[in-house]
Amino acid sequence: MGKLWTILTHLHSLAGPTVMLLYPLYASVQAMESPSKLDDEQWLAYWILYSFITLMEMVLESLIYWIPIWYELKLLFIAWLVLPNFRGAAFIYDKFVREQLRKHGLTAGGGKVKKDDKSPSSSPKDKEKPKSKFLAFVTPKKDHEAY
Repeated sequence: MGKLWTILTHLHSLAGPTVMLLYPLYASVQAMESPSKLDDEQWLAYWILYSFITLMEMVLESLIYWIPIWYELKLLFIAWLVLPNFRGAAFIYDKFVREQLRKHGLTAGGGKVKKDDKSPSSSPKDKEKPKSKFLAFVTPKKDHEAY
């Protein structure tokens, strides 16, 4: 029984990094190399949610300490976010995060939109205009001649 318990403990400690980091990293690289935008959305949504969960854990560390099965619950939730059969990350982003962004009138570019405008502007001229001096400073210039 002791050897079995040791093996299960090692598998348990490897499951988290594999499910939360290794597989999503691999799948994200595959998504970047594929022509489909659907998988890009899934993995961008995953990394946004994973970052949010990690930040919340840091803020609520003393409270989470008292939840004995927190790691297992987190592992199950992350597995649901990651597994391609469920596409949980894209679902959560579409149903909750995107709704909050629309509710508060925020676009993907960080600017405000009119309440009646549900989609960000897609004209090339609007994309080239910096929203502020700070955005112009931190946004890399696309200089095709340098390559």
